Amino acid sequence: MPSNLEPGILYLSNEYNVAGHLCACGCGNKVITPLGSTEWTYFEKEGKPSLKPSIGNWQLQCRSHYWIRNGNIFWSGQWTDEEIKEGWKNEELRRQQYFAKRNRNQTKKSILRRIIDWLFN
Repeated sequence: MPSNLEPGILYLSNEYNVAGHLCACGCGNKVITPLGSTEWTYFEKEGKPSLKPSIGNWQLQCRSHYWIRNGNIFWSGQWTDEEIKEGWKNEELRRQQYFAKRNRNQTKKSILRRIIDWLFN
Protein backbone atom coordinates (compact mmCIF):
# COMPACT_ATOMS: atom_id res chain seq x y z
CA MET A 1 0.00 0.00 0.00
CA PRO A 2 1.50 3.37 -0.92
CA SER A 3 2.21 5.92 1.81
CA ASN A 4 0.32 8.61 -0.14
CA LEU A 5 -3.20 7.52 -0.95
CA GLU A 6 -5.26 8.99 -3.78
CA PRO A 7 -8.88 10.05 -3.22
CA GLY A 8 -11.49 7.65 -4.55
CA ILE A 9 -9.22 4.59 -4.60
CA LEU A 10 -9.55 1.59 -2.29
CA TYR A 11 -6.14 -0.01 -1.74
CA LEU A 12 -5.52 -3.59 -0.61
CA SER A 13 -2.52 -5.06 1.17
CA ASN A 14 -2.50 -8.84 1.01
CA GLU A 15 0.70 -8.83 3.07
CA TYR A 16 -0.97 -7.08 6.02
CA ASN A 17 -4.56 -8.16 5.25
CA VAL A 18 -5.95 -4.62 5.33
CA ALA A 19 -7.75 -2.23 3.03
CA GLY A 20 -7.03 1.49 3.00
CA HIS A 21 -8.53 4.61 1.51
CA LEU A 22 -8.88 8.31 2.17
CA CYS A 23 -12.01 9.18 4.11
CA ALA A 24 -14.92 9.60 1.72
CA CYS A 25 -15.97 12.92 3.32
CA GLY A 26 -12.90 14.64 1.86
CA CYS A 27 -11.21 15.41 5.19
CA GLY A 28 -8.03 13.70 3.92
CA ASN A 29 -7.64 11.21 6.78
CA LYS A 30 -6.40 7.71 5.99
CA VAL A 31 -8.86 4.98 6.87
CA ILE A 32 -7.35 1.52 7.38
CA THR A 33 -9.71 -1.42 7.80
CA PRO A 34 -8.43 -4.83 8.90
CA LEU A 35 -9.77 -7.70 6.81
CA GLY A 36 -10.74 -11.04 8.31
CA SER A 37 -13.42 -13.22 9.78
CA THR A 38 -14.13 -10.84 12.66
CA GLU A 39 -13.40 -7.60 10.82
CA TRP A 40 -14.25 -6.26 7.35
CA THR A 41 -14.82 -8.39 4.27
CA TYR A 42 -13.56 -7.24 0.89
CA PHE A 43 -15.10 -8.47 -2.34
CA GLU A 44 -15.32 -7.41 -5.97
CA LYS A 45 -18.06 -7.71 -8.52
CA GLU A 46 -17.15 -6.92 -12.12
CA GLY A 47 -13.98 -5.21 -10.87
CA LYS A 48 -15.88 -2.91 -8.48
CA PRO A 49 -14.82 -3.13 -4.82
CA SER A 50 -17.04 -3.46 -1.78
CA LEU A 51 -16.37 -3.59 1.96
CA LYS A 52 -18.70 -5.03 4.55
CA PRO A 53 -19.79 -3.82 7.09
CA SER A 54 -20.06 -0.05 6.87
CA ILE A 55 -17.17 2.31 7.63
CA GLY A 56 -17.79 4.30 10.80
CA ASN A 57 -15.00 6.81 11.37
CA TRP A 58 -16.02 7.55 14.95
CA GLN A 59 -12.45 8.33 16.05
CA LEU A 60 -12.02 11.02 13.37
CA GLN A 61 -13.24 14.59 13.77
CA CYS A 62 -15.56 14.18 10.76
CA ARG A 63 -17.24 11.07 12.27
CA SER A 64 -18.31 10.05 8.78
CA HIS A 65 -20.32 6.88 8.23
CA TYR A 66 -20.68 5.21 4.84
CA TRP A 67 -20.76 1.98 2.86
CA ILE A 68 -18.43 1.09 -0.01
CA ARG A 69 -20.53 -0.94 -2.43
CA ASN A 70 -19.66 -1.82 -6.02
CA GLY A 71 -17.15 1.01 -6.22
CA ASN A 72 -19.59 3.64 -4.91
CA ILE A 73 -19.99 5.46 -1.61
CA PHE A 74 -23.39 5.26 0.07
CA TRP A 75 -23.74 7.64 2.99
CA SER A 76 -25.26 6.45 6.22
CA GLY A 77 -26.56 8.47 9.13
CA GLN A 78 -24.41 9.82 11.93
CA TRP A 79 -24.44 7.83 15.14
CA THR A 80 -24.80 9.27 18.64
CA ASP A 81 -22.09 8.60 21.23
CA GLU A 82 -24.41 6.03 22.81
CA GLU A 83 -24.92 4.22 19.47
CA ILE A 84 -21.16 4.15 18.91
CA LYS A 85 -20.54 2.61 22.36
CA GLU A 86 -23.27 0.04 21.73
CA GLY A 87 -21.79 -0.75 18.30
CA TRP A 88 -18.34 -1.31 19.80
CA LYS A 89 -19.82 -3.60 22.46
CA ASN A 90 -21.67 -5.60 19.80
CA GLU A 91 -18.51 -5.91 17.69
CA GLU A 92 -16.53 -7.17 20.67
CA LEU A 93 -19.28 -9.65 21.56
CA ARG A 94 -19.35 -10.91 17.96
CA ARG A 95 -15.55 -11.40 18.04
CA GLN A 96 -15.70 -13.28 21.34
CA GLN A 97 -18.46 -15.55 20.04
CA TYR A 98 -16.53 -16.23 16.84
CA PHE A 99 -13.35 -17.24 18.68
CA ALA A 100 -15.24 -19.23 21.32
CA LYS A 101 -16.96 -21.25 18.59
CA ARG A 102 -13.69 -21.67 16.73
CA ASN A 103 -11.96 -22.89 19.89
CA ARG A 104 -14.79 -25.34 20.62
CA ASN A 105 -14.56 -26.72 17.09
CA GLN A 106 -10.79 -26.93 17.36
CA THR A 107 -10.88 -28.98 20.57
CA LYS A 108 -13.30 -31.46 18.95
CA LYS A 109 -10.76 -32.26 16.23
CA SER A 110 -8.20 -34.99 16.71
CA ILE A 111 -4.57 -34.02 16.93
CA LEU A 112 -3.97 -35.59 13.51
CA ARG A 113 -6.82 -33.56 11.96
CA ARG A 114 -5.40 -30.33 13.46
CA ILE A 115 -1.96 -31.06 12.02
CA ILE A 116 -3.43 -31.80 8.59
CA ASP A 117 -5.51 -28.58 8.74
CA TRP A 118 -2.47 -26.58 9.80
CA LEU A 119 -0.34 -28.02 6.99
CA PHE A 120 -2.84 -27.51 4.20
CA ASN A 121 -4.75 -24.36 5.22
